[in-house]
Amino acid sequence: MPARLAIARPWRHPDLSYYRAMPTITLPSLNDTRRGSLSCVGLGMTLGSHLTPLARSHIAQADVVFAALSNYIVEEWLKRMHPDVRSLLPYYAEGKPRMKTYREWVALMMDELRAGKRVCGVFYGHPGIFAWSPHKVIEQARAEGYEAHMEPGISAEDCLYADLGIDPGRYGCQHFEASQLLYYERRIDSTGYLVLWQVGVIGNRSVGRFEAGSSYRQLLVELLSRDYPLDHEIIIYRGAVLPIERPRARHVALRDLAEVPLTAEETVVLPPAEPLKINSAFKQRLDALEKAGVWDERQTDSVA
Repeated sequence: MPARLAIARPWRHPDLSYYRAMPTITLPSLNDTRRGSLSCVGLGMTLGSHLTPLARSHIAQADVVFAALSNYIVEEWLKRMHPDVRSLLPYYAEGKPRMKTYREWVALMMDELRAGKRVCGVFYGHPGIFAWSPHKVIEQARAEGYEAHMEPGISAEDCLYADLGIDPGRYGCQHFEASQLLYYERRIDSTGYLVLWQVGVIGNRSVGRFEAGSSYRQLLVELLSRDYPLDHEIIIYRGAVLPIERPRARHVALRDLAEVPLTAEETVVLPPAEPLKINSAFKQRLDALEKAGVWDERQTDSVA
């Protein structure tokens, strides 16, 4: 028999099925008590300032509220809104894999959901950004036929743009979890902003340490030095969590990143190191289309 030809199949993202399954029209009813429902909402970053009316409604209408917030002060504030708030923070532990903690969170919420309760998971910032458990519990709930909804919140990224005066549309902006730059081959564009999250725990994706040593960050400096000069000024940013706080921004040279104190909550921003470069080949093609009147023809067709 002749050998069968191998057919190359396009690569598919492993999470694609989850996004295809997401409803885009029907939201869960806050007044449906026939069976359990789930909502994961964002509390925003600054206590009391960022909570949206819709997120507040999900919290108020829930039978049980699970909370994964920035600290216990914020949790105490949340308890004023609901009589049954259960903290998820005690499930963290030094030396305990974070993924084990996150799976425990999912199991806790699913247990109450299967018991027919309206469950609300409250997460600081945006519940879908750097948060594995909200995505997973929504995926699992929908797979079992429950209504599940994510309500966005003001994220650390939103605060970063406002506090540092960055417009991501001006030069472009890349965002990476810091460890990804070490584990995977990623392309860095030094003509735009580069935002690195969780630099303070870089290299720590499975073990429950709450900080990383300077040797881990030195590897990051070495990698970034391929695209940025070592004297390039970077920004170490932390947003305000409490109303009495102010956002903090420290400016240091890239070479010093490994030695400066850094917490898991701080974010590293590298401003552009080079000017934007004209793509001459495509600019010529765009100019040719404009001269040929292609844009005018399309406008005429749409009007007709």
